[in-house]
Amino acid sequence: MKRALVSVSDKTGLVEFVKGLVDCGYEIISTGGTKKALEEAGLNPIGISDVTGFPEIMDGRVKTLHPKVHGALLCVRDNPEHVKQLQELGIEYIDLVCVNLYPFKETVQKKGVTHEEIIENIDIGGPSMLRSASKNYKSITVVCDPKDYDKVLKEIQENGDTCPVTREFLAAKVFRHTARYDAMIADYLTKKTGEEFPESLTITFDKVQDLRYGENPHQKAAFYKGMNPQYSLANATQLHGKELSYNNIQDGNAAIEILKDFEGQCAAVGLKHMNPCGVGIGENIEAAWDKAYEADPVSIFGGIVALNDTVEKGLAEKLSKIFLEIIIAPDFTPEALEILTRKKNIRLMKLDTTLSVNTSLKYTNVNDGLLVQEMDMHQIKGEDLRCVTNRKPTPEEIKQLLFGWKVVKHVKSNAIVLVKDDMTIGVGAGQMNRVGSAKIAIEEAGEKAKGSVMASDAFFPMPDTVEEAIKAGVTAIIQPGGSIRDQDSIDVCNEHGIAMVYTGIRHFKH
Repeated sequence: MKRALVSVSDKTGLVEFVKGLVDCGYEIISTGGTKKALEEAGLNPIGISDVTGFPEIMDGRVKTLHPKVHGALLCVRDNPEHVKQLQELGIEYIDLVCVNLYPFKETVQKKGVTHEEIIENIDIGGPSMLRSASKNYKSITVVCDPKDYDKVLKEIQENGDTCPVTREFLAAKVFRHTARYDAMIADYLTKKTGEEFPESLTITFDKVQDLRYGENPHQKAAFYKGMNPQYSLANATQLHGKELSYNNIQDGNAAIEILKDFEGQCAAVGLKHMNPCGVGIGENIEAAWDKAYEADPVSIFGGIVALNDTVEKGLAEKLSKIFLEIIIAPDFTPEALEILTRKKNIRLMKLDTTLSVNTSLKYTNVNDGLLVQEMDMHQIKGEDLRCVTNRKPTPEEIKQLLFGWKVVKHVKSNAIVLVKDDMTIGVGAGQMNRVGSAKIAIEEAGEKAKGSVMASDAFFPMPDTVEEAIKAGVTAIIQPGGSIRDQDSIDVCNEHGIAMVYTGIRHFKH
């Protein structure tokens, strides 16, 4: 008779699976709460202590860590010496292991959980059994995911056992499962000790979905989420439209990152290709959208819109007149949904974009490497600015300069943003020289540039950008300062009565 060892925290589908194994002639060994659940379902499993001859001790901390368990799992069955030792010690084979682990992740994420509770949810025996059995997958079937119960049971029912390919597939899944589990424990304890950049880094992500393709149709892709995806598209509810694409997710993420900097204000972001094409703030979300749209009604075609307040009927009517890929908002009224869902392909994503989030680290992959840095969460206030010109900015100019500074932070370097009346009017992004970005922003702004303010993500290495701003009618500039030729730009501003302030902080975004 074949034997199965069953010990699970997640009891989804457990009884049906075990009944199927019993019908196929399996004897069931079980532990603790799993044994109780099977007995309540009318099954009669053997207790682990009856196998080991040793009681469960230390509140169940030690029950399966025993040679009669691990000997049965690790015995190489075509090795005569292994088989002989097993027989001499009276150890019987275990042919199937069904184990999933203590809910460590769920415990960590519970409100008010104590450190002691978290530690008690670090599983020791479970991973040990999974690893032992998976190492010996040529002889043993290992199941750690209830989603695999039907596949395993069907093969056993049809063939008397699982096939070698399935056992290898399941073993690989187990080692991913235990690696993920250990990574979560390491992450928790590393953060608790305050170690920001440890000597080795293991991070874990769970698949959200396969994607139709990556950046281009010839590239395969999938979307994964991390352990705490509150402020993430991975945590959004899709209310309507086609599946998100790789590029949709990149753009959507960039748009909600911009909204983070406008906490407490009604803000609207229009975005294309990872750069904002229009950002506006207003007394309500519809007014904010009006400004974001007016900023660049051409580029928003086929773009992403992110909002930090509920979409109501009036705003929905405006949004429905434009071809948009995605609208992200905290909520949509029934009237707004009725209007927007008339468009078959538009993706409507419900996500709380008002969350106050302080994501500590940002990961960027490079060939065979990973760059890790703190997220750029720096913000400034009016009192943080240092005026370096003869003319000081007016209160209204300071307001616009701070708005521009929030936006330029999210534009690819070299970045120049022109702002007027609580809206962007020109965005220059990703050029190889700063004056090139300035010319793009100024050209986009056109006549609106007169009376606007300029934000630059980094210092001016020479006064040419300032000269372009003056010709366009810009009245005030915000920039980090720090060039060895800062005085050249200051002198040009003073000659033309332009105000310029330094932040002392740059916002490179590569």
